[in-house]
Amino acid sequence: MIKAVIFDWDGTLADTRKAVVQSFQRVLGEAGCVVCDEFIERLMGVGTKKTIIEAFRECGMRIDVSTLEKLVAKKVRMHAGLGEIVNIFDGVVELLEALRGKVRIGLATMSNRLVIATLLPEKRIAEYFEVVVSADDVANPKPDPEVFLLTASKLGVEPKDCVVIEDSVFGVRAARAANMKCIAVSSGVYSKEELQQEQPDIVISSLVEKEKILGLVFGSN
Repeated sequence: MIKAVIFDWDGTLADTRKAVVQSFQRVLGEAGCVVCDEFIERLMGVGTKKTIIEAFRECGMRIDVSTLEKLVAKKVRMHAGLGEIVNIFDGVVELLEALRGKVRIGLATMSNRLVIATLLPEKRIAEYFEVVVSADDVANPKPDPEVFLLTASKLGVEPKDCVVIEDSVFGVRAARAANMKCIAVSSGVYSKEELQQEQPDIVISSLVEKEKILGLVFGSN
C-alpha cells in the first residue's frame, strides 16, 4: 500500500540545469578547474561536494578539505541567487494537488538546504511538502539510498510503501537500493533508454503524464 510519494528536485520538479551549470562553472573556473557543461550535467543528482571533487579529478587537480568546503559554500550561495533562471516544469502543481491529502509528500534532493529553502517558496510549491531532506542532512550522496530512507523515516512511512519520482540514473539506483518503487522521468539530462536500463517501475517523459503516475501510486493501494 503506497502511503508516500518522494520527489527529487533538480530535473524532476524544476528545470535547474542552467542554474546548476552556471554556478558550478563560475566557482570551478575561479579555482582554475575547467570542465565542459556536459560533465557537470551528467553529475546532476550526486550533490555539490561530489561534483566538485569529480571535476577536480577530471582536471588532474588535488583539492584539500578546507578549499572544498569554501567552494561548496560559494557555489550554494550563487545557486540560491539564480532563481530567475529556474522554472517549475509543466504538470508539477497539478500532480501535487492530486496527491495532497491522499498520500504523504516528501522532497529528497542532493541540492543544498539554502538552495531549496530559497527556491521552494520562491516558486510557490513549498506548502506541498511535509518533509524536505537535502544534501546537508545526509552523509552519503545518491546513488546511496540514505536520502530516501531518511525522508521516509521523517514521514513515518516504511520504504516499501513509498514511490520515488526521479530524473537521474543515480536517483533511480538510490530508490531501488532503498526498496522503494520508482517512477523515472526523462525531463532531466538522461534519456528514457538510459533510465530504463536502471529498471524503474515505469519511465515517463514528463510530470504532465499525471494519470500514469497516479495509476502506479493509487493502483497499488
